Amino acid sequence: MTIFPVLTSILLEKQLGIFIKNKYGLNENYTCKLFRTGINHTYFLSDNNSKFVLRVYSYSWRSKAEILEEISLLNLLKKNGLNVSYPILDKNGDSIQIISAPEGERYAVLFSFAEGDKVRFINEKNCATIGSLMANMHLVTINKRIDRNNYSLETLLKLPYEYAESHFSASLIEMQFLKKMRDELISTFSQIDELNVKKGVVHMDIWYDNMSITDENEITIFDFDFCGNGWLIFDVAYFCMQLFFIENDKKVYEFKLKRFLDAYNSQLKLSESELKLIPSAGMAVWIFYLGVQSRRFDWSNIFLTENYLKMYVGKMKSWREYHSKK
Repeated sequence: MTIFPVLTSILLEKQLGIFIKNKYGLNENYTCKLFRTGINHTYFLSDNNSKFVLRVYSYSWRSKAEILEEISLLNLLKKNGLNVSYPILDKNGDSIQIISAPEGERYAVLFSFAEGDKVRFINEKNCATIGSLMANMHLVTINKRIDRNNYSLETLLKLPYEYAESHFSASLIEMQFLKKMRDELISTFSQIDELNVKKGVVHMDIWYDNMSITDENEITIFDFDFCGNGWLIFDVAYFCMQLFFIENDKKVYEFKLKRFLDAYNSQLKLSESELKLIPSAGMAVWIFYLGVQSRRFDWSNIFLTENYLKMYVGKMKSWREYHSKK
């Protein structure tokens, strides 16, 4: 009988739970449950009193060095009193576990649990708190660099289009639009005076799905898997764009947007150049994530279809049209 190699595997909860409980000295009452599969796989470990989040990185998705950089960033933010989900040390003082999976060695990190709930329709108070929290994160990371992805014209625009082109015909109207946007954004960004745009370490994925909100409006941000180096305005713009797609009533969107930006500005002032960049920066991150979905077809093959591409590009067009009227 031929045993075929695998692209990816889902680790069994029971065996994984035993492994983690042993590594971290957790009592036998803890149970391990698969929460979801995605770019990486997420499990919850909990007993009657406490809860942890276990991220099992997909095979060859992140190197150990990259994960260590993510961990160092989280520890820095925690040290500065910011509400982030942070890594937990095992009995030997290590943050990363190595798991021998069928496809090869995979890494796992145990994180603190972010109390609260994921809230899709955030209120104005939430928006203000997110703005303040994001700005304070940026104050800690401004002008710093980590050994992770650099968000440049190449990684944000050129490579993502190539990844998408490996799944979709360049003749599609949507792909033609993406190519046009790619070229326009490259031209726009190439003309920017970078002295007027702050740089540092960015999260690159701050939206409702990566934060927990309590009834007392305490907000914790998690999932720094895409952290890297780039313009800080990318974080701002991506949150604005996600809020735009969630709020059908654009008057409500504009009200919440103002609360978010006012709170951000109260901690870290955005320049006029940065404010003008929000439409383009949001579009660039949106193209980047289509590239991620295309590159990781093992995770996204359920929805990465021509119909999905039409929906995805349709959102880009609505964002562009909204700002063209401003």
